[in-house]
Amino acid sequence: MVESQSQERHVLAILVDNEAGVLARVIGLFSGRGYNIDSLTVAEVDGEAHTSRITVVTFGTQMVIEQIRAQLERLVPVHKVVDLTVRGPSVERELALIKVVGTGDKRVEALRLSEAFRARVIDTTHSSFVFELTGASDKIDAFVGLMRPLGLTDVSRTGVVGISRGPEAM
Repeated sequence: MVESQSQERHVLAILVDNEAGVLARVIGLFSGRGYNIDSLTVAEVDGEAHTSRITVVTFGTQMVIEQIRAQLERLVPVHKVVDLTVRGPSVERELALIKVVGTGDKRVEALRLSEAFRARVIDTTHSSFVFELTGASDKIDAFVGLMRPLGLTDVSRTGVVGISRGPEAM
């Protein structure tokens, strides 16, 4: 009897050349296998070397993630692929901007909760706040959930970025 593997969350860090079409090729490997990307961030990390770092959060069996990693490593513009989930301890963060509209007690409660979550007020009017919150995705989810009944009107999130702990580079 064959035992089925469960799907697990994986954070992949991919170092690539910063050139047109690379992101589409990387994403194509996921969509070609029918796997959803839960979070995607991309930014240039070395202007002189023209390299960018792509961070992908996805769910899959260990076997499928390993196949995707191996295929990514074979793409010409890809320099390195690291599965931060299996490599060892890592740090993950996300940034969110959260707009809450309200007056009176709801406004006071939104401000009180923002202090508890260490969210910064980056814009305010007589009837609204825009909060900036950085942290783990579950922390942002919790804050957004608490803001819903207080007048949440808009949320913008960057997606997860991650880096391994310790002295070793990617």
